[in-house]
Amino acid sequence: MNMEKFEESWFLESKTFKDTKSKFSGGEVTLIGGSSLFHGAPIMSLKACSRIASMVYFASPKDDSEAVSKIKSEVQAFVWIPEDDLDGYVAKSEAVLIGPGMMRSHVKEHGFVCDDEGQKTRDLTMGLFKKFPDKKWIVDGGALQVITAREIPKGAIVTPNSKEFEMVFEMNLPVDMGERSEVIRKIAKEYGIVVLTKDETSLVSDGERVIAIEGGCDGLVKGGVGDVTAGLILGFLAKDNSMLASSLASHLVKLAGKKLMEKRGLMFSAQDLTETIPLVYGEMLRRL
Repeated sequence: MNMEKFEESWFLESKTFKDTKSKFSGGEVTLIGGSSLFHGAPIMSLKACSRIASMVYFASPKDDSEAVSKIKSEVQAFVWIPEDDLDGYVAKSEAVLIGPGMMRSHVKEHGFVCDDEGQKTRDLTMGLFKKFPDKKWIVDGGALQVITAREIPKGAIVTPNSKEFEMVFEMNLPVDMGERSEVIRKIAKEYGIVVLTKDETSLVSDGERVIAIEGGCDGLVKGGVGDVTAGLILGFLAKDNSMLASSLASHLVKLAGKKLMEKRGLMFSAQDLTETIPLVYGEMLRRL
């Protein structure tokens, strides 16, 4: 199967930012993530999606109020919601991201078994999937690591790193790009999901199409880059379809990484990406 090459002109097809008359023109989204151990991940996702969506609602597990305080000190452009009110906000959101920074430990030696740390994440994740099976989901991080492939909601976007890919789909990603393309296409088709791999050339597939997004750099192999990508997808997904949202987000991360590499070499972080992405987005629009 031939891969399509991503084109920057596709940004002109995006419905995001097209209607600016309403306060909610950029869409309403919910992000569920964070823990007392991992509060940096949702910060990166929040910083990314808050630049796109009109309203960003954020929920963290009940026993992680300290993490919420830390997150609030870093990001102000979101509405924190108690977990008890989560259902109502998910219901009215156009897209939902679950997983960044959530506790994730589990054991797979004798089948799929979560330990105590991962069980709360699993219970919350599966409960929401059951209540909102038709929601536009992005499943990432801790949430992705405590479910099986068949438990991923139909139509959901997953953005696994190589370790998560092996964990969830029980196979390694092929090095050869042609083989990799066919593997993710088959997986996306089998489970009825959208799969985005993240590498120098990223691939995204819905089981029918495979799109290649080129232009990665060595500086993007840093913690938090995946969280930035997931947050950007969430922002675009409120108005755009899954394949376009995933492709646009991946390309922006690569553009920002390239710009930072030119200025700083390898010495930049995921947080630097969140500050650079709006700049490269503006520069790109002026080219189109």
